[in-house]
Amino acid sequence: QVQLVESGGGLVQAGGSLRLSCAASGGAFNSYIVGWFRQSPGKERHFVAGVRWGAGSPDYVDSVKGRFTISRGNAKNTVYLQMNSLKPEDTAVYYCAAGLRYYGSFSNSMRYWGQGTQVTVSS
Repeated sequence: QVQLVESGGGLVQAGGSLRLSCAASGGAFNSYIVGWFRQSPGKERHFVAGVRWGAGSPDYVDSVKGRFTISRGNAKNTVYLQMNSLKPEDTAVYYCAAGLRYYGSFSNSMRYWGQGTQVTVSS
């Protein structure tokens, strides 16, 4: 059973940066499909960024392209989401998720979820 724990959220002013971390245990994380999702109050959870190790470039939702970067740590059991030029509309709970196989979209492929970390961007 894979367990995911996010960290790194917090309060930041617009234009600032944060780096979220997702630490995995209980599985061969470096072979998983990994994604970051976010959920704002009153809204559904949406895909933000994802990567299929060894299967091409990472994917990003259009609203974060050029500002967010998903990457893997040297220990290979950690995934990061570097968030730059943050905007108030980026405010949400951010979730790390992982899956074993890709089923056409990251949203359809996630099997394991973290508990989430709050990101608040003030204007």
